[in-house]
Amino acid sequence: MADVTNAGVPELLQAIAPEVEKIEQIMLQDLREASAGADPLLREVLEYGLLNGGKRLRPLLVVLAARLCGFKEENDDKETLYKLAIAFEYLHCATLFHDDVIDRADMRRGKPSVNEKFGTIAAILGGDFLHSRSMFLIGSLGGRKALQIFCNATNAMVDGEFLQLRNAQNYNLSEDDYLAAVKGKTALLIAATCEIGAIAAGASTAKQLALAQYGISLGTAFQIVDDLLDYMGDVAKTGKVIGNDFQEGKMTLPVILTIAEANTEDKASLLFLLENTSARRDGFPEAFEIIQRYDGFGRSRKSAESVVAKAVAGLEIFSGKNVSPILTIFKALAQYVLTREK
Repeated sequence: MADVTNAGVPELLQAIAPEVEKIEQIMLQDLREASAGADPLLREVLEYGLLNGGKRLRPLLVVLAARLCGFKEENDDKETLYKLAIAFEYLHCATLFHDDVIDRADMRRGKPSVNEKFGTIAAILGGDFLHSRSMFLIGSLGGRKALQIFCNATNAMVDGEFLQLRNAQNYNLSEDDYLAAVKGKTALLIAATCEIGAIAAGASTAKQLALAQYGISLGTAFQIVDDLLDYMGDVAKTGKVIGNDFQEGKMTLPVILTIAEANTEDKASLLFLLENTSARRDGFPEAFEIIQRYDGFGRSRKSAESVVAKAVAGLEIFSGKNVSPILTIFKALAQYVLTREK
C-alpha cells in the first residue's frame, strides 16, 4: 500500500484505490451469486443502486481495521474479510434506497435515484434484499459477537431516525440532542465496521474498543460535514440539491449553534423561516446570511475538527513498524472527512 505520510486527498485516494477496487470486485461477484435465479429486474435494481458510485468508506474501514490489528492475507481468510466488509455497503445502500422513497428524492449521487428509475416498490424490495443479504453475511462469516454488534448498529439507526422524527418540530434542540441522533443514525454503524474488522483479525478487546471509538468520532464528523455541505456544497460535486435540509426544516448543527447565540430578532427570523413551509421556499439566502453572521458554519467546522482530533487520539494504542502505514491511512481518512466536497 502506498505511503500517505502528509498525504492530501489525491495521495490518499491513490493509496486506497486497490482496496476499493477489490471491494467492488467482490461485491459484484457476491451480488450476482446471491441474486442468481432471482427476477431480472431485482438484479438490475441492485446493480444500478450499488454500482452507482459511492466512496465505499464503510467496507474500506472493515478491511483497514483488520490489517491494523494484524490481519495477514497469507495466513487469514481474505475472502471472508471482504465479504464481511461488503455487508456494510449492502446495509448502507439498503437504507439509501428506503430513505429516498421516504424523502421522495429523485436524485442520488448525481443520477436518478432507484425509486425514480424503477419505482417505489422495486426500491423497497431491493433494499429489503440487501438488508437480508447483509445479515446473512455477518451472521454466517463473523460469528455471534459480530452479528450482535451489527444488529445493535442497525437498531440504533432505526432509533436515531425515530429520535430525529420526534425532534422534527422541536426548534429548541441542543447540541447534545443533535449528537445523540447522529450517533444512532450514522456513527454507530461506522463504529461497527471498525470493531468487526478488529474481531476478524482476532484483536484484543482494548483494540476493538479503540477502533469502535474511532468509528463513532469519524461518523459524527462525517455527519457534521454533511450538514455543512447541504448549505455550502457545490451541487456539481455533491450531486444533491443545496439547501435541502433547510427546505425540510431540519435542525442541523449550523442552525442549532446559531439559534443558541442569535439575538432575539435574528432568532425569531430564523425560526420563522424553519417553521413555515411557504417562507422556506424562498428563504434560504436569508437563513444562510443569519447563520453566517453568527459563525454557525465556522463553529460547526470547529466541532467537526475537535471530533476528528478525538478519533485520531484514540489510535495511540496501536504502534509498531508493521502497522504504521495503515495507521497513517486511518489518520488521513479522518482528515479527508473534514475536507471532502461530496
